[in-house]
Amino acid sequence: MCSWCWGHRPVWDVLSAEIGKRVPVEYRVGGLAPDSDAPMPEEQQAVISATWRRIHDLLGTEFNFDFWTTAKPRRSTYPACRASIAARWQDAELAMVDALQRAYYLRAMNPSDTAVHVQLAGELGLDIDRFTADLGSDSLQDEFTAELEFSRSLPIQGFPSLVLVHKGMAHSIELDYKDHRAALKQVDTILAA
Repeated sequence: MCSWCWGHRPVWDVLSAEIGKRVPVEYRVGGLAPDSDAPMPEEQQAVISATWRRIHDLLGTEFNFDFWTTAKPRRSTYPACRASIAARWQDAELAMVDALQRAYYLRAMNPSDTAVHVQLAGELGLDIDRFTADLGSDSLQDEFTAELEFSRSLPIQGFPSLVLVHKGMAHSIELDYKDHRAALKQVDTILAA
């Protein structure tokens, strides 16, 4: 749910397709902002909105700025992480990640709201009863917690992040927001070693 991840998305789509020809690509949630029902402070809204504008200016990424006036922003990304895992359990993780990003950045929908997750799951054709039950389950919370711990053990400094685990070693891959080739070259160099 980080706006830089959305900005990197076009390059990531190309990069992940190329990496997928070499090694399996797995997604793991990173957390970012814990559960909260508190409204996002206005100062933080201004900072994040300004970041969206910066990303738009640098990369041409489309954003729907109506989000800041219509969605009642909260600083809480854990719910979207859990929705991604629940969708993964129905073989729809990537579709849910895409739907969440588009809902947030293009449709001005709040990615912190369970109702949004359920709506998106329905739009994706998922089993809504199963999805809803999974969202509130202890097993999903356990998996979410384990993934957060795993993500925090990796050599990353922020989001988006790409880590190549090869021969028992975790290698942070530097990302270029405009071109996939340098990151792919890093991956190929590590795999060849």
